[in-house]
Amino acid sequence: MAATTPPAGANDATPAARHRNPDDYTHRGRLKARVYEREMERLQEQLVLLQYWIQRQGLRVLVIFEGRGSAGKGGVIKRITERTSPRTVRVVALPKPTERQQTQWYFQRYVEHLPAAGEMVLFDRSWYNRSNVEWVMGYCTEEEHQEFLRSCPEFERMLVRSGIVVLKYWFSVSYEEQRRRFEDRNAEPLKRWKLSAMDLAEHELYVKYSMAKDVTFQYTDIKQAPWYVVPSDDKRAARLNCISHLLSRFDYQDVSPDVVTLPTMLELPYVRPPMHEQTFVPQRY
Repeated sequence: MAATTPPAGANDATPAARHRNPDDYTHRGRLKARVYEREMERLQEQLVLLQYWIQRQGLRVLVIFEGRGSAGKGGVIKRITERTSPRTVRVVALPKPTERQQTQWYFQRYVEHLPAAGEMVLFDRSWYNRSNVEWVMGYCTEEEHQEFLRSCPEFERMLVRSGIVVLKYWFSVSYEEQRRRFEDRNAEPLKRWKLSAMDLAEHELYVKYSMAKDVTFQYTDIKQAPWYVVPSDDKRAARLNCISHLLSRFDYQDVSPDVVTLPTMLELPYVRPPMHEQTFVPQRY
């Protein structure tokens, strides 16, 4: 696939101006690792406090992550869940719909994964497949695409009226940065599995995906559930910016549990079977 420069306006990763300390950034303008690690540790501590608050208040939180391939959705989801409990913060990444699901109401298979009280659900891609991947790749009809654009805002308004907190993040990566990331995956055998035929087609159709995003925003960037764009050419900064914004959407307090006193072992009249009767993993390390 030839490396070409997309037309002006096709790229959708234009970072906003930031007030920043020059010493925190590399000569390429990327956030340094030491700054990233320090801030990520601090933000992950706050995510743990937020999860306790969500549990205590019985909140229902839905966070949608969308964007191009390699834009960084998976990376930020991994950092959000790294320190939190999977019982409170869970990830939904649905596979291709079955034949039966293809005959259902389009939103039906997503509804069963919506959060219950005390949960935060992270959608790694969502119903927006219809207005992006499916529309660009021709997997849905024009009528299905138009129906989605009409019904999606009403569906999300229903979710918000029901009490669900809906946050939508769009990770934007430039054509040049996406190509660099795909080339890195292609050159590394342990990462090559991440480079799919769909990724190659998406890269070739970069401009059409830009069109799809713009149309999606035109219809679904609603005040009840607005889109928040995360410029992600700098992966480290993108993760920090997204998590920081997510935390800012909640007026949470520290309701983490107090330190507990560990109990001593209760002695019982019991004799265990000999250790040599068990099969152990070889001690190679």
